[in-house]
Amino acid sequence: MVGTISSAASGGALAGLRVVEFASIGPGPHCAMLLADHGADVLRIDRPGGNGWPNPVMDRGRATITLDLTTPEGQSEALAIVDLADVVIEGFRPGVMERLNLGPSILMERNPRLVYGRMTGWGQDGPLARSAGHDITYLALTGALAAIGRPGEPAVPPLNLVGDFGGGSMFLLFGIMLALVERERSGHGQVVDAAILDGVASMLSMFSGTQPASPLSLDRTENVLGGVAPYYRCYLCADGREIAIGAIEPQFWRIVCSRLNAPAFVSQERSAWAQTTAWLEAEFATRPAAHWAALFDGSDACVVPVLTLAEAQSHPHNRHRGLYGVEDGMLQPVPAPRLDRTPGRIGAAKDVAAMLAGWRTIPSPLAWEMLRHDETR
Repeated sequence: MVGTISSAASGGALAGLRVVEFASIGPGPHCAMLLADHGADVLRIDRPGGNGWPNPVMDRGRATITLDLTTPEGQSEALAIVDLADVVIEGFRPGVMERLNLGPSILMERNPRLVYGRMTGWGQDGPLARSAGHDITYLALTGALAAIGRPGEPAVPPLNLVGDFGGGSMFLLFGIMLALVERERSGHGQVVDAAILDGVASMLSMFSGTQPASPLSLDRTENVLGGVAPYYRCYLCADGREIAIGAIEPQFWRIVCSRLNAPAFVSQERSAWAQTTAWLEAEFATRPAAHWAALFDGSDACVVPVLTLAEAQSHPHNRHRGLYGVEDGMLQPVPAPRLDRTPGRIGAAKDVAAMLAGWRTIPSPLAWEMLRHDETR
């Protein structure tokens, strides 16, 4: 797909891609941000009064128009805009877009090459499809949440990174790109049913595919990645800050033990976990986090300080990579992933009138692929 698009003008691999985002919260806007970061024209259709969750970072790079989709006039204008688009993103409960006369059957009859991305928690069908839910809800019913936390304590939701963004926006984005690639062969769009439930279940394959004796058991008392193993967890330091250890491999663990002058009983063996953990807790509590960070700096021990977001921007490696930048007075992550010929960039807000004028007067570069496909069949 992208090989047919000139990306020189905007500097993005997705230049020429036209995306209509019906405003929502969380994974939908994040997916739209990623597309905009890599050169796509993203036009957001907002509701009167906004969505209640303004986020200048995640909402970057868009043109925005406000339409009342509950009125025939708003629906008519939305239809005319989508007629010019390559991709639609919506994040409503199943049936909402259909009630607004903006469901995929109507939009794709008018625009057969449209890729219609639907972002939900439960998916478009099933007993819970129309029920409310949030990240923690979907993690709970996939088996992921049960594995996160310390034995004997309540499960700990990992912010909303695993569900909304790991299982949500990333899989929505992947589905959209799959449909766009397939459209080169068929000339037709399709519906992408991106459910957070599905995405998280897929992400759990590293655990569900392991053998019964694997150290990656989802049992909180056994899983070496869940925080119970002494060599893969965080420890409190004398100043109340934390240090994170990820020394899974024996050769990395040996570096930890050597630099700490650990006694012989400090071991990775399962039978020694309790004793090893107690010794490490006591040891790390004797000095501030900065001391331990300096002790392990530059080694393969996989020991680093636990930084706040504000601190992370100043870390030498992050500064070298330019991981964060200040745009419009706000700390923002740079576009990811990084492409060498057509890198992404943080885009400023775009003028909706200018964007629509361009869509109406200049054929979409992606539309030519459909015409070429029809001519060669």
